Amino acid sequence: MKITLLILVLIFFISCSKEPEKVPSQIPVKNTEKVSSKVQKEEQKKVLKSIQKFPTCVKVLDCDACIKTTVQKSSFSELPDFYSENFDDVLKVFKKNCQTQKAYQIYHSLCRQAETVHNAKAFIINNFEAYHITNKRRKSKKHRGLLTAYYETQINASLKQTERYKYPIYATPKDLVVVDLSSIYPELKNYRLRGRIEKNKLVPYYTRAEMKFTDLNAPVLCYCDSKIDRFFLEVQGSGIAKLDDNSTMYIGYDNQNGHKYRAIGKYLVKQKELKLEDVSLQSIIEWLHNHPSRIDEVLNYNSSLVFFSKRDQGATGALGIELTPMRSIAVDKRYILLGSMLYLSADLQEEKSSKKEKTSKNRMNRIVFAQDTGGAIKGNIRADLFAGNGEKAALFAGHLKAPLQLWLILPKKRVKKR
Repeated sequence: MKITLLILVLIFFISCSKEPEKVPSQIPVKNTEKVSSKVQKEEQKKVLKSIQKFPTCVKVLDCDACIKTTVQKSSFSELPDFYSENFDDVLKVFKKNCQTQKAYQIYHSLCRQAETVHNAKAFIINNFEAYHITNKRRKSKKHRGLLTAYYETQINASLKQTERYKYPIYATPKDLVVVDLSSIYPELKNYRLRGRIEKNKLVPYYTRAEMKFTDLNAPVLCYCDSKIDRFFLEVQGSGIAKLDDNSTMYIGYDNQNGHKYRAIGKYLVKQKELKLEDVSLQSIIEWLHNHPSRIDEVLNYNSSLVFFSKRDQGATGALGIELTPMRSIAVDKRYILLGSMLYLSADLQEEKSSKKEKTSKNRMNRIVFAQDTGGAIKGNIRADLFAGNGEKAALFAGHLKAPLQLWLILPKKRVKKR
């Protein structure tokens, strides 16, 4: 009885971790413009040398260990429009992906082989095979899931608090306690307890509604001029702070308060403020601006709070490397290993400048890489595509909600039937 009660209490506090994976030999991504061929050769030697060191410090996974969900073996000819892919671009991202320990565990020898490849298409076709991710519980829906997108948001900010810039962007609070349960419960290795100490007891950390930002025991990275922008910075997980001194600060996810993410779009639908088919990032922001007296009510529906840290580069995912627009996806790592290469096929509706115009259907078919996670990304056929930054990326991400099919792309190796 006591053990059952303890487990229930632990589960109450549990929150998924989104911490970057530590890479033994992290290879820096450098600007190669105007670099001499001699320097480029030296960089290539460093890359190969770093990759060659990996087998001594990581455990290589066999194909069975790479699959954490139900799959069906497929041929590349079954993947929609597969042979029209830009394989040269895929190879570049694959090599970048191999700089992480997680990816190298899956693709080890192919990571080294990729450094000397001249025919990217032949390399992919001859060395990999596809596995369709299926959902036994939804046979009638032909194994379809959901594709959404996210982007690197931009906020106006200042290093000093003023009448305009009054909403702080916080680093991880000093009183936030994070407990790793894996040493006691190995089956909970992907989870963390988050809370704070009160009277010698670990209690849940403050919710968004409970949080008194001015009293928070945490460093302030900067101050922004909109609580709405701050909220969506948390939702997106990373952003660019355009400071009032004309400088730029990159900020990214560092920690979270441990409370479950809840979508405010669903709340507005439940309150009959928006129709389900009209919900998008843009429609939510428009509603909030038109109802200033209800901003706190709606934002507080999502109890989850995100804390940030400064970054030396743009949007960085859970693997610790910079994300690649339209190639990096966030997944549920309970079902898909971070570092995995996948193929996605989704039905899209091309957004027009006016809602009154008719929309035309098309499809997105492309190779992507599991390099991030997210509180709202749940399930085995679920992906959140990184769209980049800027207005076009925000518009694309704000409206994308499409039926999705996913295939794992793994090294050619025998995998047990599932």
